[in-house]
Amino acid sequence: MKSAIAGVAAQRMIPLWIKLAYTLFVGVLVPAYWVHYGPANFLWASDIALLGTVVALWRESRLLASTMAVAVLLPELAWNLDFFTRLIVGRDVIGLDATAYMFDPARPLWLRALSSFHVFLPLLLLWLLHRLGYDRRALLATTALCWVVLPVSFLLTDPAKNINWVFGWGEQPQTLLPATGYLALLMMLFPLCVYLPTHHVLKKSVRKGPSTVRRGN
Repeated sequence: MKSAIAGVAAQRMIPLWIKLAYTLFVGVLVPAYWVHYGPANFLWASDIALLGTVVALWRESRLLASTMAVAVLLPELAWNLDFFTRLIVGRDVIGLDATAYMFDPARPLWLRALSSFHVFLPLLLLWLLHRLGYDRRALLATTALCWVVLPVSFLLTDPAKNINWVFGWGEQPQTLLPATGYLALLMMLFPLCVYLPTHHVLKKSVRKGPSTVRRGN
């Protein structure tokens, strides 16, 4: 009996306190975001990754952790670059305009503080990959997820919110292409320009993962 318990404990790659702390944070964030931003906000790739990481932590799923990493590591790098440049310089010098809401005094400070997950989520995902390994199926899984989420965002959300940039790259809707043509282009650009480079970097820099860890793969 003791040996069986020891064997199960040895297979646990993620400490329980990390699972609990992260789940508690998400449990606070979800109702707050739901009330202030609405349910459609959870279609943002970063929010999907935030929620998906809860499952990845508890299941210790290499595939799910890898998928979330491929989906958001590069966009989150851009978010952090924009945020910390604004924080240090005091104005937008990059032109991404992705973090202006973090400096909007009309939004409660505690609500903006919840968006700090953009800072620690990519670090957590990289740590998860270090612990669990990288699953090379993540590129295909992330592309499939993208091809579901982008059309849903296009069909069901307010163009003014421009969730996942499905109506244009910036605050204003694009007018150069037909709306569906732009959506189709975006569905190609994300896998080719965001997911594929991230996949190659992770494939080269992160081990595949221990063959003994079966759960959640």
